[in-house]
Amino acid sequence: MAHREKLPATACVAKLEGNGRLNSLSAVRNAKPIVELVREIAIKSGNALEIASGTGQHVVKLAAALPLLNWQPSDVDETRIKSIRCWSNDHHLTNLKPPCLLDATKEGWAAEHHGQDLILLVNLLHLISIEETKILVNEMSKALVPQGLSIIYGPFMRNDKLISKSDMEFHHSLIDTDPDLGYKNDVDMLNIFNEAGLVHLRTEKMPANNLAFITQKP
Repeated sequence: MAHREKLPATACVAKLEGNGRLNSLSAVRNAKPIVELVREIAIKSGNALEIASGTGQHVVKLAAALPLLNWQPSDVDETRIKSIRCWSNDHHLTNLKPPCLLDATKEGWAAEHHGQDLILLVNLLHLISIEETKILVNEMSKALVPQGLSIIYGPFMRNDKLISKSDMEFHHSLIDTDPDLGYKNDVDMLNIFNEAGLVHLRTEKMPANNLAFITQKP
């Protein structure tokens, strides 16, 4: 299940404002580098799916910056769906669809969300198990059109090692809550992409020790 009720406080960084709007400072910080990366990668028009859109702060900026892409925000949590609607309503973007409920860790979701030219996932994999990660990537591959691209952004181990004290503390707070959670290894991710039939194009180093894996469906 992509949404878990029990997570350490460090994983819950969004603050509830009026009318159901959630505001995340990390989303504000991450927005610019994510938009710049997506703008560089996604050079054509088409359909874009954001998995686990969270507060909705990223997707409104993405839709504004890439008006030729039709953006579909999604999340597994009704509270976040409401927040996405709040942020979306503020911007009145014609290329931004209403958010939909989607648990991307469940097999079969690609059938309903096929035909994607781009799929973006930000800061989720450390909050789900490795088996759920494999399901998500496999379904993501099925949902992409040939030559479609995916970007998976977040914190990861490098060759089974955590590279900073804050990463160590956050990773261990996750596995102390649930041993199935925690940072995934970058080398394991490459194997998961390969097994799902995705070609790993490159890995970008992002701010705050994050990585962005860029893959393509042949």
